[in-house]
Amino acid sequence: MTKQDKVNFTLTTLDEIYPTIPIPLDHKDPYTLLIAVLLSAQSTDVRVNKITPLLFAKADNPYDMIKLTVDEIREIIKPVGLSPMKSKGIYGLSKILIEKYNGEVPKEIELLEELPAVGHKTASVVVSQAFGIPAFPVDTHIHRLMYRWGFSNGKNVVQTEKDAKRLFPKEVWNKLHLQIIWYGREYSPARGWDLEKDIITKTIGRKTVLNEYLKNKKSR
Repeated sequence: MTKQDKVNFTLTTLDEIYPTIPIPLDHKDPYTLLIAVLLSAQSTDVRVNKITPLLFAKADNPYDMIKLTVDEIREIIKPVGLSPMKSKGIYGLSKILIEKYNGEVPKEIELLEELPAVGHKTASVVVSQAFGIPAFPVDTHIHRLMYRWGFSNGKNVVQTEKDAKRLFPKEVWNKLHLQIIWYGREYSPARGWDLEKDIITKTIGRKTVLNEYLKNKKSR
């Protein structure tokens, strides 16, 4: 199989398994998505989706958010972890959105990255999922699978993003990054991985990864 054959096989298989793909974080507009994505850093989407309704009941826009204190925000979001940094970030970015952008979330990745507590991945998710602008946010699942499939060397997420953007057509980025995340969770997890169920890795996987898997299986 050539690299292009592998890319085509991956795209076809993911489209068959996930013809439509839900966005994992509950939100109703770009602002609530931005807050939800910020909260999801080093936490799970399930946990974030339990906490955001409590936060958004008090403040679902920047104007209401800055009526709360940093401590009040922190108290609500504590269960998602990293609450001291995240609460300051949420308050700080809400203030900037009001002062600089009339309370609107900007559509440009570069402007989003200037906001407190907003990194490249968060900014990429927001432009992709809130505005439909092509982006390829790389999370741990995508990073792991791009390596397992031999599409990237696994050095770092910056390299993985570059490789993904080079290999896959721009018009599928927004759907594809979500498809890979769901596939990684369901069929190709980091722990408790069963290669028999993981049709993509089984078919196109990096030889060293497959050999390592089989070696570990034998030694169990």
